[in-house]
Amino acid sequence: MEHNKKQHQLLSRIATNDGHGENSPYFDGWKAYDSDPYHPTNNPNGVIQMGLAENQLSFDLIQEWVVKNPTASICTAEGVSDFKDIAIFQDYHGLPKFRQAVARFMEKVRGDKVSFDPDRIVMSGGATGAQETLAFCLADPGEAFLVPTPYYPAFDRDLRWRTGVQLLPIVCESSNDFKLTREAMETAYDKAQESNIRVKGLLLNNPSNPLGTVMDRETLQEAANFITEKNIHLVCDEIYAATVFSQPGFISIAEIVQENPLKINPELVHIVYSLSKDLGFPGFRVGILYSYNDSVVNCARKMSSFGLVSTQTQQLIASMLSDEIFVEKFIAESSERLSKRYNYFTRGLSQVGIGSLNSNAGLYFWMDLRRLLKEQTTDGEMELWRVIINEVKLNVSPGSSFHCSEPGWFRVCFANMDDETVRVALRRIRNFVLQDKSAAKKQCRRRSKLEISLSFRRRDDIIMGNVMSPHSPMSSPLVQ
Repeated sequence: MEHNKKQHQLLSRIATNDGHGENSPYFDGWKAYDSDPYHPTNNPNGVIQMGLAENQLSFDLIQEWVVKNPTASICTAEGVSDFKDIAIFQDYHGLPKFRQAVARFMEKVRGDKVSFDPDRIVMSGGATGAQETLAFCLADPGEAFLVPTPYYPAFDRDLRWRTGVQLLPIVCESSNDFKLTREAMETAYDKAQESNIRVKGLLLNNPSNPLGTVMDRETLQEAANFITEKNIHLVCDEIYAATVFSQPGFISIAEIVQENPLKINPELVHIVYSLSKDLGFPGFRVGILYSYNDSVVNCARKMSSFGLVSTQTQQLIASMLSDEIFVEKFIAESSERLSKRYNYFTRGLSQVGIGSLNSNAGLYFWMDLRRLLKEQTTDGEMELWRVIINEVKLNVSPGSSFHCSEPGWFRVCFANMDDETVRVALRRIRNFVLQDKSAAKKQCRRRSKLEISLSFRRRDDIIMGNVMSPHSPMSSPLVQ
């Protein structure tokens, strides 16, 4: 212990503080899985990983394309002729064909309703790097971004850990399906003002992680009006844009900007994007920062030297995304598979009385276990979560780790596993719920029997008491 303390004293306060957030139940669930991972034959009683929002449902389409396009990679016999040019070249701006292909893909994903300028695209090592870069560009230590709850736990790491920026919650509630309202934004903003905290921006995640919902046009317009009036920034994390699998469709903040060029100051609007979720490429670390502000683009590009995407990856991605026939097929097929998996899982849970927030996007859903809590508190939620982790052997993430204001909600990821694992996971949840119901019924029967026994005992006592009383109707001559 003393040794660790001395070691920490040799490091910076930033490096050794707990801002990374690894002490959260969100990450604890991952650790539980890592120490006892499920395997259908080697470890059938292990923990199933349902805390990882990863899209593995359409890898076969990617692999098929790679096989058919060997020249896209410099590590194949067919593509090795480009090896030297790609290996020696690196620029903060990125390969022109890469930026053009990504811009076109972003347009395609958004239904060709918006256009993106390739010169405004800044590369980053995943959305994590893009978020931190924006935080560095837009705010100083101690200043804050407002974030609607519940929100992605790693935002605390991505935006706060090394920047010193604060995240202040905008409390959203289940009574209106956690929809963001102007009143909630104003309340959070006023609270920050009262605490002498300078608000520099509003951070939105659309589609939402963990809710799996999309923001409607009215809500996006209200958010844009809010930041324009307050003269603060609007950062929209749209990394799940292509995971929308049913209506209503996805509306990008870019649409709102383009439709209202005179009402909204575009220089306050910035988009974070990635290929990690839509294409299932988290290991490629392809993050994108897109800003309508020239100064932010220039500043972010300088900072991108700390987290560039390798040119080898850029080369492959540029070739793949330039294949419009493949892109259209992938987006359509991925959406269909996500829809099928979501419906299978949520319908299976509904059969045992487990509900979830009605959603149509993302790689997860927001499961409602409030009725299973012994007490409607965060402690009650954590007690239930520990049972699910340790006994049911499922890593689902508790709502409190997403800063949810209401205990009993859990995020369940469904796209990072095969069909058989899904069936096992669903069977485990259903069995747990049915056992809980059975235990509740037994307890209810015991309580009923006790109540009946007590009621008979009370009746006997009353009768005996009345017999002994001179005022008892049974001692009256009329009764006799």
